[in-house]
Amino acid sequence: MDIRKLQRLVVDALEDVKAQDIVVLNTSKLSDLFDRVIVASGTSNRQTRALAANVVEKVKAAGGQVISVEGTDAGEWVLVDLGDVVVHLMQPAIRKYYGLEEIWGGKPVRMKLAAESRRSAAPA
Repeated sequence: MDIRKLQRLVVDALEDVKAQDIVVLNTSKLSDLFDRVIVASGTSNRQTRALAANVVEKVKAAGGQVISVEGTDAGEWVLVDLGDVVVHLMQPAIRKYYGLEEIWGGKPVRMKLAAESRRSAAPA
């Protein structure tokens, strides 16, 4: 699956379950293992699990491959490995503590969120 299509699919799946502070980082020049890191916050263990489940469901439905899902037992930090894209779903305190955006420091990918697309498409 094309990387742009996959990242759009993931972001849309996260927005469906009301993820907060979604960040897409281009890590293609930092690692040969994957091209994008997507970080998002969930407000509870239940929400981070639901975010991960929705990402997995949407990717599989689109014919994509899910390599693994880790951290669903605790739910504080759930990782979804999609090969070219790695998704980190974290509660805000865990996200702040680990600072993945700083660690990966990749170039942020500019994407319109689905809500922004709907607003700009709505008639005035």
